[in-house]
Amino acid sequence: MNYKRIVPNSFSSASLIFGILSIFKSMEGDFFWAPIFIVLAVLADSCDGRAARLLGVSGPFGAELDSLCDLGSFGVAPAIMIYCYSLKDLGLTGQIIASLFAIGGAMRLARFNVNLSTVHGYFQGMPVPGAACCLAAYVFSKGTLSVELVAAMTVAYALIMYSNIKYPDFKGHGNPLYRLPVMVAVAIGAVMLYMMPSAWMFVALFTYTLIGVVNWLYCLAAGK
Repeated sequence: MNYKRIVPNSFSSASLIFGILSIFKSMEGDFFWAPIFIVLAVLADSCDGRAARLLGVSGPFGAELDSLCDLGSFGVAPAIMIYCYSLKDLGLTGQIIASLFAIGGAMRLARFNVNLSTVHGYFQGMPVPGAACCLAAYVFSKGTLSVELVAAMTVAYALIMYSNIKYPDFKGHGNPLYRLPVMVAVAIGAVMLYMMPSAWMFVALFTYTLIGVVNWLYCLAAGK
């Protein structure tokens, strides 16, 4: 047995533990710790791959474990959190809408796994941890959007995760970001920030989401 594998697998497991803790806190109505545990899950998840590469123990088992933990922490946990926080009044409809977020995350992770050898230099669809952080930031900021807008946002993130939008990989690769769509998205973000300054974390992440969407639409319209 290669005991070095315990290190990255422990980070993956810690990520899932944080996700489960977030679920418990959402069920208790604790919307301070519920989003924080999702962010802690993201931090733990960011360490497993780095640890595996550093120790030279990357392999299929670790990759599968990582994806399964990601689904729990960034698919199921945010879905339950946003339902408990905003969608409860919709009853079964709210439960289905929240479930769509988890399904979008599952499909995004499955596609990532099968396209691992062909998709390089960009994120095909919004990364699942990113979408989870957007919902976490909204809850942590004590967002007060109408239940209809929250429902629409939840479905939108489910679709964006499994979309073909090419988000930059933070290494200078991926679909080029053009000035006009970036300026439009940032302008919308600035208006949102003016309207709800206390939700600056959510606005920042939402603007990142919007940049990808508007840039993708611009590329389609311009044939680029």
